[in-house]
This record gives sequence, C-alpha cells and structure tokens, in this order.
Amino acid sequence: MSEYAIEMLHITKRFPGIIANDDVTLQLRKGEIHALLGENGAGKSTLMSVLFGLYQAEEGEIRKDGKVVHITSPNVANDLGIGMVHQHFKLVECFTVLDNIILGVETTKGPFLEKSEARKKVMALSEKYGLQVDPDAKIEDITVGMQQRTEILKMLYRDNEILIFDEPTAVLTPQEIEELMAIMKNLAAEGKSILFISHKLNEILEVSDRCSVLRKGKYIGTVNTKDSTAESLSAMMVGRNVNFHVEKQPCHPGDTVLSVRHMSVASKAHKKMAVNDVSLDVRAGEIVCIAGIDGNGQTEFVYGLSGLEPLAGGTISLNGKDITKASIRQKSVGGMSHIPEDRHKHGLVLDYSLEDNIILQNYFEPRFTKHGFLRRKAIREHAEKLIEQYDVRSGQGPITTARSMSGGNQQKAIVAREIDREPELLIAVQPTRGLDVGAIEYIHKQIVAQRDAGKAVLLVSLELDEVMDVSDRILVMYEGEIVGEFDPKTTTVEELGLYMAGAKRKEM
Repeated sequence: MSEYAIEMLHITKRFPGIIANDDVTLQLRKGEIHALLGENGAGKSTLMSVLFGLYQAEEGEIRKDGKVVHITSPNVANDLGIGMVHQHFKLVECFTVLDNIILGVETTKGPFLEKSEARKKVMALSEKYGLQVDPDAKIEDITVGMQQRTEILKMLYRDNEILIFDEPTAVLTPQEIEELMAIMKNLAAEGKSILFISHKLNEILEVSDRCSVLRKGKYIGTVNTKDSTAESLSAMMVGRNVNFHVEKQPCHPGDTVLSVRHMSVASKAHKKMAVNDVSLDVRAGEIVCIAGIDGNGQTEFVYGLSGLEPLAGGTISLNGKDITKASIRQKSVGGMSHIPEDRHKHGLVLDYSLEDNIILQNYFEPRFTKHGFLRRKAIREHAEKLIEQYDVRSGQGPITTARSMSGGNQQKAIVAREIDREPELLIAVQPTRGLDVGAIEYIHKQIVAQRDAGKAVLLVSLELDEVMDVSDRILVMYEGEIVGEFDPKTTTVEELGLYMAGAKRKEM
C-alpha cells in the first residue's frame, strides 16, 4: 500500500503562450496538510485544477493510493473522493445553503427532492466540524466566510477524503481564519489528506506539515514546515529575499482632500443602517486606514463614497467640491480612484482583454479615442507599459482575456489601472488580497509612493499587519460607526482587536 494518498508525477500543462506547469511532481501523504506555495501565476491553481479534472495535463500521470487514475472531469474526481474549495466560490447565489451543498448528488422521491435526510446529514457535519451555517439562508445574503463554510460542507457531504483548498483565507477575517485553521487540523486528524494553496507564510507555518514550492511553473522543492521560516520560504518562492516591513518616512499631511459628514447608508440585510452617521477627513499626503472585522459597514461605506450605493444621509466633498450626488464617472474624472473589494464584480469585465480592462476608466480620453473610435495602437502601448511596470503576468500579454489570468495578476492589473490615473484620492479596499509576498511588497511601495506624491489614500483592510504597517492613521469601524482613532506608532494589535470586536469604544 502506498504511503501517498495522491501522487502527481511530472505534470506538464500548457496554455496559449505559456507553460503553466512544467514537469511538476507533488506527493501528498495520507492524513497530512500539504501546503502549495508560489507567486501569482506560478501555476498552483492550474495544478490543482488538473487534479480536480477541470484541466487535462499534456504530460505526466496521477496516482491515487499507488494506482494510476485518469481524472477527466470534476465528477470523476468526486467519485475518487477528491473535493475542492475554489478561490472564487462555485455557488449558485439564488439557491439556499442546503441546495448548494446537495447540488449534483440530490436524493429524490419520484419527481420530488427529498431534503430531510440531507438536512440531518448537513447539520450533523456542521456540528461535528464546527461549521455553523443556516441551511435555509440564500447564498447572496450570507457573508463570504459563511459561503466558504458552505463550500467545505459540500466536500464533506460527498465524503471526500482528499480536500483541496485554493487560497481559502484570501477573503476571510482574522477570526474566521483561526476557525478555518482549527477545522483543517480536525479534518487531518480524522485521516483526511489536505492540499492547501496559500500566499500567507504565517498560515503555512502554522497549519501545514510539509510545503512544496512552485516558481514560474517549475517545481522548486518540498520542505518540512517545522524546519522552515517565513524568510526561507519567501526566498524559495520569489528567488530573492523579501522585505516584510514597509519602508516609509513620517507623513506630512496637507489640505483636506476627502471630507465626509454624517454619512449613512441603508443595509440590504436588515433594518438597521449599515453605515450610521460617519464623519471623517483624509488629507493630502496621508494614508488613513479603516480597520474592522468584515461585515461592519466598511463595504457599504466605500460603496457610498464611490457611488455604488445611494446615501441615506450625509455629504461627501472632494477638494472642497460637493460630490454627494455626483455620478460614478464624475467622481472618477474628478480625481477619485477605487481599487474594489470584489475584483470580479466591480473591478474587471472578465471577458474583455487585459488592455481593454486597463482603459475602462478613461477610454473616452482623446489619447485613446478619435471621432468615436478607439485608438488601438495607443491603447496597446499604454497597456504594455503598465503590464511591464506592475509585472502583470499573462499568457498573451495585452490581448489575454482577464478571466484566464490568475487572481493575483487580475488584482495587479486593477491596481496598475487605478494608480496610473494619478488620482487626488485613492480608495484601496483589500488591495493585496490574494497576492504573494513579492507582489504585496511592491503594491505597498506604490501606495506609499502615492502618499509621498501628496495624494490622499483611504485604505480599507482586514489584515492587521497591513493596517499597522502601511497606515499613518487608523479608524476602527464597528457596526457601521467609527469607534476609535489610533496612531499605529502608539497602539497595539490587541488594543485594535478590542475596538474591532466592540468591547471598547472612544467618544469621537
């Protein structure tokens, strides 16, 4: 009997213009948590998609329990006991949690769905693994953390023995990440084998037994996590030493760029206001960070600012000009840039090319348009410049479809587009979500460079390390209100945590 649950031997997978996996070997032991680490576009998700049957490799073989298997589709993978939680969840938004979990393996009685047994099994699994969910809630109404629990229950419901987690913590709060880590350890203790893709070195060090590293599609090596450090893993991943600390000079704030007074935004989920009577200023040459646990009104606050949601009350002014009722384009042309929280929903048109996505905000400018027609040569040159400057990796350069790019490279394209417009105010929501350490280092430098160039930056982040490292001033949001203002030089993560959890508040 083989000691390995899964062996992927000499896997090669090609796409137009790129070798995503170049002779990669990965061996997963039974009952272990095996991390897969690599830069954005290193081929991690592609390798897992080959294992899950979404792609077919041109070369190499896959063995399960020592026997060669041919995984031609996700259904074959499920039959072999392989399940996958994708980076961008595969859930039907208008279905309930229970319907999503049983989708594809439904029990029927005649022409009718038989859900009572399924409900019992789902509730038993959620109890056993600490994955509390409301089976009758619709996916569109629940948090991302809850959606992820639904995905995990989907795998467990199918009795999968090999579980693949693709960037599972990219969209979670610190508390949800801790819960997920505990769940993964429980699953491994039960004898399940876990493959865990992540960019977050501290998580890999905390939860995994071994770690395999990919770089630019090639296999670099496998190490025992207990013998590794964040520095040694990051050097393997990017081929150089990475600076984990953001280098920046003290800030010298100038005039007020953004002024928000008594802003309120209605909630779609309940009768309370999602944002309740919030006032704040962001000045030129400073980075103000809104910190908080996900779901406390940060998303709605940014939607209200950028024009994605109407205000229930209050005013917004940019450089002294009232923009409360301005359209999204008027705000954009007036000097506001927005790196959105959800890159697929609000950041990109996925079926457009990379170059068309890069000019989404300014295609109507004379340099890109003449007599109502797009100037393709100018657009391509502009896209090529940003692709090189921001190291956006794509198989076919400017003509690559945005959908076919890795999540991290999609994010880099959005950051490049928004910063290149040289805004007066940069709103950056989770700007480094799903990025590797090398890319995070670069994006942080770009944000600080915007500040040093006299721009105002409003950062919204769930990553406390990022909050403490990048910001000049921290505002904590809890239940739609600002409950404290802090100087990152004099506060601690623990103190911020108390305010984020609602245990303390300052009179503002």
